[in-house]
Amino acid sequence: MRKNSKDTIVSAAISLFNANGFNGTSIRDIAGKAKVNPANISYYFENKQGLLEHCFTFFFERYIEEIEKGFTSLDQGAAQCLKQIVGNIWYYQFENIHLTRLILREISIDSQVVRELMSTYLMKERFYFSKVFERGLKTKEFRPLTSDYIILQLKGLLSMPFLNTQYMTEVLHVPPHEPYFAEKYKKEIFKWVDGVLCRHEYERVYLAVN
Repeated sequence: MRKNSKDTIVSAAISLFNANGFNGTSIRDIAGKAKVNPANISYYFENKQGLLEHCFTFFFERYIEEIEKGFTSLDQGAAQCLKQIVGNIWYYQFENIHLTRLILREISIDSQVVRELMSTYLMKERFYFSKVFERGLKTKEFRPLTSDYIILQLKGLLSMPFLNTQYMTEVLHVPPHEPYFAEKYKKEIFKWVDGVLCRHEYERVYLAVN
């Protein structure tokens, strides 16, 4: 994406919202960091709330695209499809780590904007995950687990590193910004899919003959 004043404003806002919180950041703060006139922010986003909403939309439009790309592999099997979706989401979030951290933190706060997200993007997310789980249950790839609870666990795995970066760095001494961490953590999520969701081979054989 070509860098312009709009992109610079968004980058500055993400940095400041993460450091100081939405309420602790002013338009003047954002303009100062972006080195633009405050009027530029009004021109592009109207106000600070409009800027935050832009961040939400920018993030989730691409988030859903990553899910949809993975969903096209459903005919290859539910487990393979789920891993593709999870891998897509994980790398998208890792490559946009600061924006991801901001979005995940903000959607934990009850607001009109968040409720609108729930009725659009997050319901789409649930739709795709549910379709994958339904396929896995039908083909007996997956154990008969409750999909809503599985979604909760999966989203917890995908969000934890971005919401707890200080804990990871200071307590676990795990560098969440390093590429090798991204690759290793993705493999750990895949192990969770195989170990928790997927039936083991002997289970599938048993079901096939009974």
